[in-house]
Amino acid sequence: MTTPRTNRTEKLDLRLSRYAKQTLQAAAQAARKSVSEFVLDTALSEAEERLADRTIFMLDAERWEVFVAALDAPPHRHPRLERLFREPSVFDPAK
Repeated sequence: MTTPRTNRTEKLDLRLSRYAKQTLQAAAQAARKSVSEFVLDTALSEAEERLADRTIFMLDAERWEVFVAALDAPPHRHPRLERLFREPSVFDPAK
């Protein structure tokens, strides 16, 4: 996976051992990439894989029907939650 060419405006500093740096340099060379390209591509690929289960999930037909029914069901009232939202918040501006 190659990151699209975009204007890179952010910087990420990283402290690592000599061994870790040498390993990354060797891997980047084997992939015919700069160390920066290799680290960025590898880190983004891993990040996307770890986040995939938070954005995409698969359901069989039966579970899909249960999921859709839950979405379509009217909301349940939660008196304690309603009371909480009526109370002033620490984020509300002082009056």
